[in-house]
Parts: sequence; C-alpha cells; structure tokens
Amino acid sequence: MPILPPAMVCQTKIVADEEMPGAKSDPIVSSSQMWPPPPAAQPPAGTSSPAAPLEAAAAGDPRRKRDAVFIREFEHSDRESVRRIFYEGIMERIPNTAFRGLKQQPRIILLYLSLTVMCFYLTESLLLICCVPILLLGSRYHYSRKVIVSYLECALQTDMSDIEQYYMKPAGSCFWVAVLDGNVVGIVAARGNEEDNTVELCRMSVDFDQRGKGIAKALGRKVLEFAVLNNYSAVVLGTTAVKMAAHKLYESLGFRRVGVTDHYVLPGMTLSALEKVFFQVRYHRYRLHLREE
Repeated sequence: MPILPPAMVCQTKIVADEEMPGAKSDPIVSSSQMWPPPPAAQPPAGTSSPAAPLEAAAAGDPRRKRDAVFIREFEHSDRESVRRIFYEGIMERIPNTAFRGLKQQPRIILLYLSLTVMCFYLTESLLLICCVPILLLGSRYHYSRKVIVSYLECALQTDMSDIEQYYMKPAGSCFWVAVLDGNVVGIVAARGNEEDNTVELCRMSVDFDQRGKGIAKALGRKVLEFAVLNNYSAVVLGTTAVKMAAHKLYESLGFRRVGVTDHYVLPGMTLSALEKVFFQVRYHRYRLHLREE
C-alpha cells in the first residue's frame, strides 16, 4: 500500500474542530453507517407501522431537509472551500494559544509574575507595573501569530495545495467534506501508515457558524469507518487544541489519550529565546484500538 512519507507533508499538529459533542440535535445524513442498526420487525400484512406517519412527516419537513448534512469524498471543485475552512480554523488558534494556553503553562505564569515584581522593585512605578502584563500578553499574541502563520503557510504549500495527490491517490488515505445546502462546511482527512498498520485522523475543521450540530463527530466517525473497512488496527491523532471541548470530542469517539508533550515544536518555529518565552504548546496524542495485531 503506497503511502507518502511523513517528511513530504507539513504535519498536522493543530487539528479538530473545537465543538462540544452532543450540544444540539445531530441530523446527519452520511453516505454509509459504521454499525447499522438491526432491521425493524415488519408489521402484519394489511396494517401500517405506527412510525410511518412520523417518518412521512419528517421526510416532508423542509427544515429537516435543510439541516441535513451529507459527507462525501473530496472533489476538485471543493478546493477553495476546503482551503478557506482550514485557514480560518487554524487562524482561530492564535488567541487560543496566546491567552487560553497560558493556563496550561504554570512555569511561564511564574516567570511573568517574577518579571512584574522585578520591574516594580527596580522602578517603583505603578504605571509601569500596569503596562507590564499588557506588554507580556501582547508579546504572546505576536509570537503565537508568527509561529501559527508560518505553520499555516507550510501546510498550504504542501498537502493542502494538492489534496488529490496527497490524500485521494495514495492507497490507504482519503479526504472528505461535509456538505450542507450545497456548501462545504467541514473537512477531515485520513492518512494511512503501513509500517504500524494505523491511520491518522487529520485536517479536521468545521465552519464556525455550523458548529454544535454534530458535524465534527460525524466526520470523525467517517474516518473510523474508513479504518475498519481497510483493516487498520488503530486510528491515531495528534492535537495542540487548547479548548477542552475538542478533547471531549475525541473521547466521545472512543479515543484514549496516550501521551502529552510539553513545549512541542511546530513547523515554522525558530526556537529563539524570545519565542520560547512567549510561545508554548502542548501536543496531545490519542489512539483508538480497532483490533489486535
């Protein structure tokens, strides 16, 4: 099964739509189901099923039709929509990493407090003390934007520049889109690794306005279905997501956290002294076992 080597792709370390699973009803229509329910018992001849009127009403309900989401394989005409969703999803990470991510870095918080106290001790200026936190947070935003934009440019010039070549042509890989009212509203990819017989879930993102509808969960299930049909032993993913909703989404799909790396190095980082002080991310690794080898 020919798989592109990891070096050819700017690795996805910022993945998954940060939406809370189950927040709203989930009227998802997928191209297939992973574990279809057992067939319902047929009513006696000459009688109608009690559920028939409800099903007929649902079928004729224009609102339900309007809210239905269909997941299908990527087509070339989807390219601009896919790149837009990916771009917007990654850009959301800048404030999340700069500000929310600070809560996950107790040593950095202690360093910032020490700098603030030192400034007060040296200057005894209350005005300067008020300016120090603003300066520190502004520096965090600057370096978060610098690193994440560099990562984004790397991704848009590698696998996201030619999805057919990286995901649709190689055996063991695929790319899907979620379509609502004829518009692409979500994306996800699967990339197989023949060495350990696993498939990586990556490039997951959903339009901001369409979150809370279970789209991300349906996209994740599509990757699990793909893994089962192709006899992979496990599905893996890595993420630097800060919001807990993203991690709860993975856990609701059956993933278990298998490791965390502090001060993870993203593509685009220069590892300068200032960058180390003002930009830090945690890399979480998840795994879902499908069968024993």
